[in-house]
Amino acid sequence: MTDSTSVPARAARVSGMVRIVGAGLLGSSIGHALRALGVDVALADASPAQLRLAIDYGAGRAARVDDRPVLIVVAVPPDVTADVIERELILFPEAVVTDVASVKLDPLRTLRARGVDLTHYIGSHPMAGRERGGAISARADIFVGRPWVVCRDAETPASDLALVEGLALDLGATPIEMTPEEHDAAVALISHVPQLVASLLAGRFVDAPDGSMRLAGQGVRDTTRIAASAPELWVQILGANARPVVDVLDALADDLRGVADALRDPETPGARRTVADTIRRGNDGVERLPGKHGQNRRFETVVVMVDDTPGQLGRLFGELGELQVNVEDLRLEHSPGAQFGLAEISVVPGAVRQAVDGLQARGWKIASTTND
Repeated sequence: MTDSTSVPARAARVSGMVRIVGAGLLGSSIGHALRALGVDVALADASPAQLRLAIDYGAGRAARVDDRPVLIVVAVPPDVTADVIERELILFPEAVVTDVASVKLDPLRTLRARGVDLTHYIGSHPMAGRERGGAISARADIFVGRPWVVCRDAETPASDLALVEGLALDLGATPIEMTPEEHDAAVALISHVPQLVASLLAGRFVDAPDGSMRLAGQGVRDTTRIAASAPELWVQILGANARPVVDVLDALADDLRGVADALRDPETPGARRTVADTIRRGNDGVERLPGKHGQNRRFETVVVMVDDTPGQLGRLFGELGELQVNVEDLRLEHSPGAQFGLAEISVVPGAVRQAVDGLQARGWKIASTTND
């Protein structure tokens, strides 16, 4: 069974039955989270096999013809999102309908062009997911601490808005109101183009010598992690949000050409400055990324050598707890052929010395810190 215990046991803000159309990763994850709060969840999916799998894993029950949902969540691929929204609005005229598609403007334009009454429709998008899809990969906690964009308009009833934002809050997410245009431009920059960049870079590995690939470390793994995503889904997402994505790609291509030109002859006056400014601008951009709990906080790192034996990582965490050092983030890297790994631990700046001195006193080897 998929673990749903990470969602706190409390009363749900969404009262009444919730119908989820689409029992893939997001739909099933929403189902798990709501069921953990005691909500009656009815699942529907065009694929009988996918639906049975989601039900077997505990994401909800099968939808019935006499269901009367208060909220409908459409979690289907982008190319059929508008069709399913239209159908659900007709079938359940008293329910509020939202969708979790990663593109908001394209389905909205389609629905408006068809003359669909959108009074009880509110587009939304949880900024959450995993590299692997399907009901088998669903988790109740993937929305915790993540932004959940809600695209309301002037005609949206306050009660409908409260229901959709209540859903986000029930799942541990943070509702953020944006227009569909603002949303699509934002996800082009922070989601869609990064997917393409990761895929393009990882694609260079296909014909790379085996010797080169044996040198791969955590940096390249971090950079290309999302390249494992499903091509079929991303063809739809990128096609639906093509214009904002192209705008970012064109600007990125200009930046790449500028760096490439500088490196063709590094001795040319200004070439090194171009490279340095590129790296520095990246530093500034990283500083703006929200960290733990959405905070724009700068953490420092302590890299600890950990023997590749059972229980060592647990012992490290336990001793950090004894030292009153909170772990803000963690990355693990294993060196090929080595009998140890490197645990890169992020802590608040004031805790670095406390962590280093305390761990060394307990016999841990410190490979490096941010200030090294």
